[in-house]
Amino acid sequence: MTPRTLTRAAVAGLAAVALLGSAACGSGFDDSADTEQSSGPASLQILIGSSGDAETTAVKDAAAKWAGSSGNSATVTPAQDLTQQLGQALAGGTPPDVFYVDAARFADYASVGALEPYGDKISNSDDFYESLRTTFTYDGKLYCAPKDFSTLALQINTDLWAKAGLTDADVPTTWDQLTAVSQKIKAKGQVALALGDTRDRIGAFLVQNGGWLMSDDGKQPTADTPENVQALQYVKSLLTNGYAKYPKQLDSGWAGEAFGKGKAVMTIEGNWIKGALQNDFPNVKYKVAPLPAGPAGKGTLSFTQCWGVAAKSKYKEQAIKFVEAMTAGDQQMAFAKAFGVMPSRQSVRDQYTSAFPADQPFIDGVEYAQGPVNAPKMDSVLRDLEAGLQGLATGDPKTILANFDKNAKAALGG
Repeated sequence: MTPRTLTRAAVAGLAAVALLGSAACGSGFDDSADTEQSSGPASLQILIGSSGDAETTAVKDAAAKWAGSSGNSATVTPAQDLTQQLGQALAGGTPPDVFYVDAARFADYASVGALEPYGDKISNSDDFYESLRTTFTYDGKLYCAPKDFSTLALQINTDLWAKAGLTDADVPTTWDQLTAVSQKIKAKGQVALALGDTRDRIGAFLVQNGGWLMSDDGKQPTADTPENVQALQYVKSLLTNGYAKYPKQLDSGWAGEAFGKGKAVMTIEGNWIKGALQNDFPNVKYKVAPLPAGPAGKGTLSFTQCWGVAAKSKYKEQAIKFVEAMTAGDQQMAFAKAFGVMPSRQSVRDQYTSAFPADQPFIDGVEYAQGPVNAPKMDSVLRDLEAGLQGLATGDPKTILANFDKNAKAALGG
């Protein structure tokens, strides 16, 4: 789970989602309850969006273990492009039984009846963090079990920090302190903050000022508010004063790369940066801190996926039992150790922080994290917002936010 920017693959997948929506307008998904169910041994097809060989191997091993103990079979396939392949399979009426569903795609699938709303059938479903449960709730139903999650935190290059004359006492915990240390860093001829130019990074500042883009139920856009305008004005000030720079200004593809190259003293990224730095910039010394709090308090963003079960699967009961096994606490810890994700169950939090103490700020962030926009048909709306944010240094925050509200209302039929 490394949501850096909207990739070409993701853009290609939007057509599949549109196809899914058009299929749902016919005789597609609403009759899914009538799908004939098989109570015998299942042959589950599982489609995942893998981060690499470590994740693929871990999921295949876990699936084989479940199959061996349950008398079923389970075939795990890593997708080349999960959004596109899943959208086409759902629209074509031949979906896999179980599949990863990204939070940013969830509402599109739930709104057309493509998903089985099984979430509360999982044992101790209240053990999943509340913010993750909210992310996968649509029309009051918990549709699917959160698989794992990531949050944003502040990374600090400790060598460059010391070079700027800063100490541990200077680690910023508020916006004012972030501004102050940025001034000191700039005075030393360095860039203070490499900041991703997307809602998936800048959006954290909205949350820290008590705002967000949509209402909790995903029904109403809420971007054009004084809280959000003030938040974007603050980010704009970081950009215009030269305290923060976007990756492209630092000759980098994403903020983690700029940070790894030493082009900025700080960055705001998720826990996926650990593996990226180990692979590409193993000599960079850094520490992780919570994001600085805004006027409304602490705030960050969460990124998560769930285990979706197809509404048209003929093995729903067996699929739910499979998910039960994949989201058990011991299995979640095994996944965490295998490929670096954070467990979605609160009951294994202490185990996780004992195993990965440096990741404490990331897992603590779930208590005040905001999930992605939870509404269908928002792709073009969000792309327009991204374009506005990319021009924030010279743009008008209120206009950017007002455009989002106008476009979102049109997309939602309001």
